[in-house]
Amino acid sequence: MKQTLNKAILLAILAAALYSISAPLSKVLLGSLSPTFMAALLYLGAGIGVLGLMWFRNARGSQRNEERISRRDLPFVAAMIALDIAAPILLMVGLQKTSAASVSLLGNFEIVATALIALLFFKESITNRLWIGIAFITASCALLSMEPGITYTFSVGSLFVLGATVCWGLENNCTRMLSVRDPMQVVVLKGFGSGFGSLLIAASLGQVHGDFSSLIYALVLGFFAYGLSIYFYVSAQRHLGAARTSAFYAVAPFIGVIISFILFGVPPNSSFFIALPVMIIGTYFASTEGHVHPHSHLAVTHNHWHRHNDGHHNHSHEKAIWGWHKHVHTHEPLEHIHEHCLSHHHDTSVEA
Repeated sequence: MKQTLNKAILLAILAAALYSISAPLSKVLLGSLSPTFMAALLYLGAGIGVLGLMWFRNARGSQRNEERISRRDLPFVAAMIALDIAAPILLMVGLQKTSAASVSLLGNFEIVATALIALLFFKESITNRLWIGIAFITASCALLSMEPGITYTFSVGSLFVLGATVCWGLENNCTRMLSVRDPMQVVVLKGFGSGFGSLLIAASLGQVHGDFSSLIYALVLGFFAYGLSIYFYVSAQRHLGAARTSAFYAVAPFIGVIISFILFGVPPNSSFFIALPVMIIGTYFASTEGHVHPHSHLAVTHNHWHRHNDGHHNHSHEKAIWGWHKHVHTHEPLEHIHEHCLSHHHDTSVEA
């Protein structure tokens, strides 16, 4: 289990690293593309690129290893796409009505919003240790986004920004509900759904314009910074849950600062060196929050990846199988005690 957990943490950080390249590189492309059109191209690049990977995987016959999205998942798919379209709009409205510094600071509420929604509405288990980690990580992001000498105000625009963070927090949880399905299929639906939605908005505002080379660059950037990033993010959510994955994803701004320094020669400000150790402390608490207590499992029949040495899968096969494999199987009622984190067997809110 520890190995699986470490792999999930690595995937979450890798997702953050890929996403972090979007801000500095998008800054270059925004010279010839409008923000709304740019957002549409990034999502469409994600959908097109991962669709290509999905086709290649299916051609090799590997699609049987993943559970496809079913009809009962469609409400979460629709919500995920709608929230991904609504959040940037609310953010842009907020940016028009308040300062960029205040927007950057309030944007950090997404981590808290994700955790609160996961706890209150999706019944995700969040330990005190993880709450401490979330508090440190949120504080570090706030420190990083603060600019010396800037006055921060709470205005009507701030409410729109908070609304955007709540939308993203809810979207993170909707994506979490789809994490037991094929991650590539999730990315393709998210990319094309959010991409075409943003494209319609850009067209209605008369903002679909730009040179051909910038368009291609934006699509390629979307594949890496959005497509692969979302794929790794969804894969990490399978084992970490929405709240914990969001906490690890918060390292993206720090990586973005480093990339901006490398690409544009912009040195980190003094707050970076204060925020970094705070982020490290928060990451430590978030990555070591596994817990132990007696718990029981009800009888269930489902289909997912598993091994026979994890304490939950004691069914037999005609021929012994020791590695990872996937098939429909039934669990008998079971009571035991061991260290665990969120999984198919320790999250009653997910139906696999």
